[in-house]
Amino acid sequence: MQISEAESVVMDVLWQRHPLGADEVVGALASRQDWQEATIKTLLNRLLNKGAISAAKDGRRYLYSPLLEREDWVQEESRGLLDRLFDGRVAPLVAHFSKHRKLSRKDIAELRKLIEEIDDGQS
Repeated sequence: MQISEAESVVMDVLWQRHPLGADEVVGALASRQDWQEATIKTLLNRLLNKGAISAAKDGRRYLYSPLLEREDWVQEESRGLLDRLFDGRVAPLVAHFSKHRKLSRKDIAELRKLIEEIDDGQS
């Protein structure tokens, strides 16, 4: 499921806590985004139409909850990034970050540990 960057900001609020009313989503985003209430409600409606969230009637308002799991979205987004920019391969991605000195010592240690775990799992 494709969701825009702006929609992902709204989803992030709902992934952290749900169900929430539109007013609560607006409140949660007030300190992070310079968006009007109407913009946030439009984003909620788009997400609802895409099937990324559900809305349950609660008196005179609706409570929104995510249907799209964050893990599923991250997997789809990362696969798309790899496919678009690195022909679906992870090694060129890591090489790119290494070349531009975007890997910290901690990142490198974590990558080494991950590679060891992958090697151990394939033995």
